[in-house]
Order: sequence, then structure tokens, then C-alpha cells
Amino acid sequence: MCSTCGCSSPSDTVTITKIGEEDKHEHFHVHAHGDHGHHHGHEHSHDHHHHHHDDDHHHHHHEHPPVKTVIELEQDILSKNNLLAERNRGYFEAKRILALNLVSSPGSGKTALLERTLADLKGTLACSVIEGDQQTANDANRIAKTGAPVVQINTGKGCHLDAEMIHRSLRQLKPEDDSVLFIENVGNLVCPALFDLGESARVVIMSVTEGDDKPVKYPDMFHTSDLCIINKIDLLPYVSFDVEKAKDYAKRVNPKLEFVEVSCTSGEGLAGWYGWLKGRN
Repeated sequence: MCSTCGCSSPSDTVTITKIGEEDKHEHFHVHAHGDHGHHHGHEHSHDHHHHHHDDDHHHHHHEHPPVKTVIELEQDILSKNNLLAERNRGYFEAKRILALNLVSSPGSGKTALLERTLADLKGTLACSVIEGDQQTANDANRIAKTGAPVVQINTGKGCHLDAEMIHRSLRQLKPEDDSVLFIENVGNLVCPALFDLGESARVVIMSVTEGDDKPVKYPDMFHTSDLCIINKIDLLPYVSFDVEKAKDYAKRVNPKLEFVEVSCTSGEGLAGWYGWLKGRN
């Protein structure tokens, strides 16, 4: 549940799939009082979707506990998330994995940047990917073609990844020690800002085809990020985007934010992005 947008209602189902091993996936339902996983391959029936909990009806005649407010529920959810995020962080630190939470609006070129990055770094850095998307595996299939191990999380109506989804994905992905894990979050600059995944760093990607005032429209995301990638700079002659204005807006909400300007099409600036990656690794 996210009070900002009302996503992740108790009936939402999250699916986690190891791409290339489509018969090995996991469903789990998001409940207000905790997550209960359902493990199965395609050969099993989906009867758990149709179970009737008749017993429940016999226990609801007692007095109800006080109903929590939306704010209290959200605090509970964020508190639980942050505890699990710290477990994820400990896992990454123990295995010396650089885990990057990649966040952006839809259409920023996040997947194209990731494809180019994986292709260029092949043989120099061990990389794996967790792909977040509401419905499809399209982006994960694109990533799989680079040869990088990838797990797809489909969030259903949910508009962000959380620490529980990452925790479950790691059991399937099993990333190598001394590697880089790219977590491509759901395209959205609001709710993903609230949810720590246990990442080593947060990278916000914006493109010159968007407004240069994005950092002041979505200050929480830019405030919590470590690096801002300004993408599609090959298109600057054709758009009204002002790079310096965008940087100035971003520095107002986060004076420590670093920047790289890149084009996946021309390759310009990618050396700076790879240098930042290797400096953090």
C-alpha cells in the first residue's frame, strides 16, 4: 500500500521470473499485515487463487481492534521495508556487490542506457539485472540478449519496487561476489523515492526530451539520489532543454548530487558514467 497513489492493494499479486528459466517463478500477494509467498512452476495448478477461507468468517464476530489511520499504515509499511532493506544492504556489502537503484520517468531511455552499459562492460565487470515493470517482460528480454543474468519483477498495479521484492529476487538471481547489480525500478519519480531497496547508490536518469524543471517537480527523488544521468544529449539541438538550468534546479534540492551527461546513440559521455561505476565498485 502506498498512500501517495493508493497502489499495492491487498489483492495485488507480484510475479518474479528468472528470464531464460520461465518455468521457475514465484507469486506472492501483498497483504496489509505481511507478504505470503506462493512458490510454484508452470506444471502446478493455480488453485491457491481460489481457496476459500471459510474459517475466517467464524472469527470475525469478536470485537475489532482500533482501525489504523492511513498514515500509521504507511509508517508500518515503510518501517518494515527499511528493516528488510538493511538486510539486503548487509548481503550486498558481504558479497562486495555494487547495487544500483536506477530510477526515472517512463521514456527516459533507462533500458537503452542499461543495454549499452552491459554490452560495453562485458568482460570487464560481472553484471546482473533486476527489472521492475508493472505488466510485461519486454525490457528484461532486451537485457537478456546482452547475456547478463536477469530477473523480472512484475508489480501488477504497484508503481514501485520494495525491499521484499528485491530480497525474493536475489534468491533466484544469485549475483556473483565483486559484481554490479543494476535494479531498474518502475518508471515513476514519486513512489520509488520512498522505498529503500538496500542499494549501494541511487541513480536518477532524466532525458533532454523532458522538462529541465524535473528536479523541482520531484524533489524527493533528486534529494535521495547520488548520481543524475542526463540522457539523450545528442538531441539537445532539437529541444528546448537547458542542461545548466536542470543541474541548478537539482543542486538546489541536493547540493551533493553528481552529474554525467550521456548519449547512448553517439556514445558521448559514457566514459564518465563507466568511470563513476568503476570508482564505486
